[in-house]
Amino acid sequence: MAGEGAVGPVDGRSASRWACTGRTRDNGTVKLYRDEAVVLRTHKLGEADRIITLLTRHHGRVRAVAKGVRRTSSKFGARLEPFSLVDVQLHIGRSLDIITQVESQAPYGRSIARDYGLYTTATAMVETAERITEVEEEPAPQQYLLLVGALHALATRRHPAGLVLDSYLLRALAVAGWAPSFDDCAQCGEAGPHPSFHVAQGGAVCHRCRPPGASAPAPQTLALLGALLSGDWPAAEASAQRERDEASGLVAAHLQYHLERQLRSLRHVERV
Repeated sequence: MAGEGAVGPVDGRSASRWACTGRTRDNGTVKLYRDEAVVLRTHKLGEADRIITLLTRHHGRVRAVAKGVRRTSSKFGARLEPFSLVDVQLHIGRSLDIITQVESQAPYGRSIARDYGLYTTATAMVETAERITEVEEEPAPQQYLLLVGALHALATRRHPAGLVLDSYLLRALAVAGWAPSFDDCAQCGEAGPHPSFHVAQGGAVCHRCRPPGASAPAPQTLALLGALLSGDWPAAEASAQRERDEASGLVAAHLQYHLERQLRSLRHVERV
């Protein structure tokens, strides 16, 4: 039977749950697993608990209960704030897993929460990560590493927050299979650059493939978008604010088209 074997039943859940090291056994049945994770969001459960949504390195998106973390006596409540990078141990539950141990790896949330602009930017990132990883417990290591890198860049103020956000959104969509073209024609492949851009057609389009309603962004804007997708930070940071604003609009349209919904948090992001 699927899910059963030498270690016994696993409550009908995917056997990939046991693919990480540090697992333990109890009476011959696997009960615990460990993983690295980013805290995406939290919400209250009962009087003292919280449900924590995590994006883990090996197990994808996981929702788990953190018992008693809203009490002042909680040993690890502060470690489970949004945007934090943690090492977490979980106990397999029937519907939701239970967080039993948490070690802080990088408390990005503390630095980010002190700056409203960084906070709104990080919120848009974690909402995107949650939307893209819609299937719970499906491994998404590239999405995990991408989010960790983006949060690190925000917390350390390594690059302007708006550029970090747009670069993250483009790369996250590319990993999901929705990479736009900013140079060659997305339809016929004719070498670019081209003067038009159409989200539904896959990005830049030539004169022959240009559909009605295609936009005509500045050439510098398309060059900026290409730099953000490829990680060319010197080129991206040399851009003017007008180009950054136009690029952000195209990124938001591309994101909304492929996710088939708007991000609630994106409208609150401060663009400076």
